[in-house]
Amino acid sequence: MLTLFFESLANLLRLTYRTFIPRPGHPRPSAKRMLVMTGFIPLFVLVQGIHWIGFLLDDILFRGYRRVVIREPLFVLGVPRSGTTYLHRLIAHDTALTTFSTWECLFAPSVTQRRFWFGLGRIDARIGRPLGRMLDWIERHAFKGLDAVHAMRLSDPEEDYFALMPVLACFILIIPFPHSDLLWRMGLFDQDMPEARRARLMDFYHRCLQRHLYVHGTEKRLLSKNAAFAPLAGSLAARFPDARFIVCLREPHATLPSQLSSLAAGIEFFDVLSAVPDFRERLTDQLGFYYKNLERALGERPEERCVWVTMRALQSDPARLMRVVYAQLGLSASEQFRDAIARHASESGTYRSAHAYRLEQFGLSRGDIDRDLGPVFARLAARSARTAADASPMQTGATSGDDPMGSSSTRTPVRHAEPIHCGD
Repeated sequence: MLTLFFESLANLLRLTYRTFIPRPGHPRPSAKRMLVMTGFIPLFVLVQGIHWIGFLLDDILFRGYRRVVIREPLFVLGVPRSGTTYLHRLIAHDTALTTFSTWECLFAPSVTQRRFWFGLGRIDARIGRPLGRMLDWIERHAFKGLDAVHAMRLSDPEEDYFALMPVLACFILIIPFPHSDLLWRMGLFDQDMPEARRARLMDFYHRCLQRHLYVHGTEKRLLSKNAAFAPLAGSLAARFPDARFIVCLREPHATLPSQLSSLAAGIEFFDVLSAVPDFRERLTDQLGFYYKNLERALGERPEERCVWVTMRALQSDPARLMRVVYAQLGLSASEQFRDAIARHASESGTYRSAHAYRLEQFGLSRGDIDRDLGPVFARLAARSARTAADASPMQTGATSGDDPMGSSSTRTPVRHAEPIHCGD
């Protein structure tokens, strides 16, 4: 832990230096970017410093977390914008499982921090929830702009890769630090991350999961969802050999523009293109690696250990799909869980997303995408779990009528018309 702390500190100093003083031959940051980063970096350092204090106190006050055994964890992976969030939140209704919530990922990755906030919450409840009401107001306004792309509330199940922020291994940091080779390697983790650092980061992630179970119940099965962990699929399978995987899939010609569109606000806010003009091209290439790495790492995994789920199947009948997935993985679903899934799917039936995008916005060609990634998608989709309502074969070169997200031509905007919120 100490080694990783000093390594992360050194990396953060280098990132900060290169933010304002780029390497020779690289463009100088714009005035807007320098202003935004001048405010962002101190706040980021403060939050991560608090996390590291929490980790230190954990090893003094709650050393028992290190003895927690992670048994048969359930990982929801996939390419971004393929329904992973919706599927994760469905499965999170299973009370036999435990998963990270947004507030734990962002503000309390340590046991110490969670104990503090739980204690403060109990005090707040006794005096009428003044802090709770203030937080409710803040999150309604702070997260409202994300609803069309990735609905988020503090108590919602969330991706635990945010817990990797303190070690600068959360790939979303590529937005404020697009010049970082270290962060780009996170997007090619199984292929490009040096072996020693890969082991240290997997050790850190393992400790994060142990902390979570220590707080929420060591008898529970861990549920983890991370679309950004597609490049880590091989490392996860090696670290947790008894793990089960659910992998979400979506046609590459819909995934790529959707992901770029979802990041557009962050790219603009941090003025990323002024620092790395080819940022979108690099990101597009990296998303292609996600498909290929999922096939390489999990393609031969036994069916009782890995289920592949297409967005088409997730849209057609999520309640029935859950029964298929649980049966294939040998998991038991309680009556309470089945009722919760049916109710949640019914309540989501009227959802329509406002997230719109088109291929031409990003200089993408459907033909090129299908030629490069279509075959791997077709192979994986052919193995996917199906329901009676999803009996038709998946075709890589599908027409707009076959596309679960509607037309994805370079001329027509893609506007989510799915009956459930499975944009990511």
